[in-house]
Formats: sequence, C-alpha cells, structure tokens
Amino acid sequence: DQGNSRTKLAIFDDKTLVRHAVSDVFDHTVVANFIGIQAINGVILSTVKELSLEMKVFLKSLSSHFINLSHTTNFPFRVDYRTPETLGRDRLAGVAGAFYESEQRNILIIDAGTAITYDLLDANGIYKGGNIAPGLEMRLKALHLQTNKLPQVAKEGAIPPLGYDTETAIRSGVVLGIIFEIEGYITKLQKEYPELLIFLTGGDIFYFDKMLKNITFADEFLVIKGLNRILLYNAK
Repeated sequence: DQGNSRTKLAIFDDKTLVRHAVSDVFDHTVVANFIGIQAINGVILSTVKELSLEMKVFLKSLSSHFINLSHTTNFPFRVDYRTPETLGRDRLAGVAGAFYESEQRNILIIDAGTAITYDLLDANGIYKGGNIAPGLEMRLKALHLQTNKLPQVAKEGAIPPLGYDTETAIRSGVVLGIIFEIEGYITKLQKEYPELLIFLTGGDIFYFDKMLKNITFADEFLVIKGLNRILLYNAK
C-alpha cells in the first residue's frame, strides 16, 4: 500500500496477518528484504503514485497472481461513483476491509492520513462515495506557509478548548476543527443511515481515536486487510 508519505507492506497467510512493515522508500530491494525466503502465492498493489516499469516487472515476477489495484478490479461490493477511475485505490481497499468486518451494515470509513477521507458503504453493499479533506499535518503546514507570521506548530502539545498563545491557538484550532468536522459527518450521516458503524484508520489513528466518541472500530491495518480480501476474492 503505497501512500503519499509512506509505503506499508504486509504478508498474510489466508486472512491472518503474519508480518508487516512501513518504509519511506519503495523499491525492489525493500520488498525483497521484507519477503526474505517466504513463499508468495499472490501479490496485490495499491498505489497513489505512478510506478516505474522496473518495479511493475519485479512485482509481477513474485507471483503469477498479481493485481495492480484499479477501478477495473473485481470488488465484493458495487461502486456507485461517477468517475471510478479517479477514485483513490487505498479508499477502495479501506472499504473492502470494513465490508468484510461488518457485511450488510451501513459503514462510514474515516482514514486520517496525509489527507482525511470519508467513504460510505451502505447495507446493500453499494459504495456511495465520499469526501476528501486536508489532514492534520497538512493543515498545520498550510497555516505556516500561507501566512506571513504564523509559525510551524507541531501536533504534539497542549490542546486547550481555547488557545492561550499562538502555538496553542493554532494546534487547538486545527485539531479541534478536525474533531468537530468528523463528528459533524457522523451526526449528519447517522440520520440518513441508521445504526451506522464508524471505522477509523490511517497514520493519525492513534492521535484521534481517544478524542472521538462514536468510533466503532479503530484499526490501523484496515486498508492492508482490505487489499488482502480483494486479492482472495479475485483468486476465488
């Protein structure tokens, strides 16, 4: 799973996560070292970036069953999106991960990473679409870069209800703004989709999960699990 900032690798034995790692670099050496002597029966790749031809050839060489995840891949749910070719692969994988955890339920998947994405799957197994918003680090950086005097503020530190200096005003404004945003989405969608289950995942999962009241499941491996499920679904 190659995201905007990092690449996450995992090996599964059927549905069981055996090993995982995170890397700032994604090349054949990293993958080869991660796999070691492990026999590989299938490979699935989700990437938000353009992959080099060399890397594609290498990944295909690992197994005769290789999937480069795209909108044309077979999914266990129906995608109701006007431009599926523009839909983030990691978003679809996250939906797949949540789908297998709670089939025939209304589900909202919130992925708090470089960007924060909101994706809805209804109880009929139809992906209804979602939204994209700036992530935590992106918001903090934007306030610094797009103003003349506001400093770059770290996400770690005090978060009072009202800032008592510039640093806390920025951090509280960004963090509490995200919390209110997420809670707003949940409240609005719960009215339309009864008994809505909320899944939280992404790089900032541990930053937000204790601040949010309505999260049903917090799973940092949701996207990776979804990729494995898509791989198994297509193998069958």
